[in-house]
Amino acid sequence: MQPDEITHLGKSLVQHGPSNNRVYLMKLDQDDLPEIVHEMYELARQKGYTKLFAKVPANATSHFAALGFVDEARVPFMHKGESAGYFMSKYLDQRRAIPTNIKRMSAVLDQADQKSEITEKQTDKNEVVRLRLGNVDELAELYATVFETYPFPLHDPSFLSKSMLADTAFFGIFSDNKLVAAASMEMDMDWQCAEMTDFATLPEYRGQGAAGKLLATMDQAAEALPIDTAYTIARAESFGMNIVFSRAGYAFGGTLHNNTQIAGKLESMNIWHKHIRSKGAPV
Repeated sequence: MQPDEITHLGKSLVQHGPSNNRVYLMKLDQDDLPEIVHEMYELARQKGYTKLFAKVPANATSHFAALGFVDEARVPFMHKGESAGYFMSKYLDQRRAIPTNIKRMSAVLDQADQKSEITEKQTDKNEVVRLRLGNVDELAELYATVFETYPFPLHDPSFLSKSMLADTAFFGIFSDNKLVAAASMEMDMDWQCAEMTDFATLPEYRGQGAAGKLLATMDQAAEALPIDTAYTIARAESFGMNIVFSRAGYAFGGTLHNNTQIAGKLESMNIWHKHIRSKGAPV
């Protein structure tokens, strides 16, 4: 299945399409308020999508709440280190609002909480390195091997190149000159936050602490930049990734129900966040 289209509504960046069956407001331009709320709804209605999803700063939430959006998750200090970022949703089919595996999702959060203070065992002795344009082919191959489908076209070297040249730093682990694990730090210098995402490890190299090493390196990289908050959107049914973020000092921020299509099915996603620097209480 083709990844959803990334385009603009006014000056704001959105993703929409049948893969995730939603309209996702990725980056709001304040000049588009309040019209963009209705434009998202109209686009979803025309295309038959079942969910509207928006990442917005605290000062914009009232416009979305007025049309029936609810905040499913929030990240303190996400917007310029001063106010919270909200992940708001509106379901056009109420069946989508109900998670399909609540028992497992609850077990994942319980395990993440219980293991938050346990030091992760790392048997992988290879170092984490910053990936460059010369690595995009092998990076694309890694993502194509690990993910049958993914919300963004990580299997496409041209997409990875554009991302690197824009606002995304990729990091990887090599074993015998082969890329075996990778992740990315997607930086928003306007909001002064970074999303830690796109974690992938080849099956035969799992269980050696690669994800934890990648995250630790990206956290250190964020500390050297004008970034106040790091966050992630992790699969709510994945014990491994939720535990990785909990152990790294990230706090749970909420769950996005049936939000993202991965490996052929819609999955609920957990928000985790970490303050790199603190400037006071979030709004």
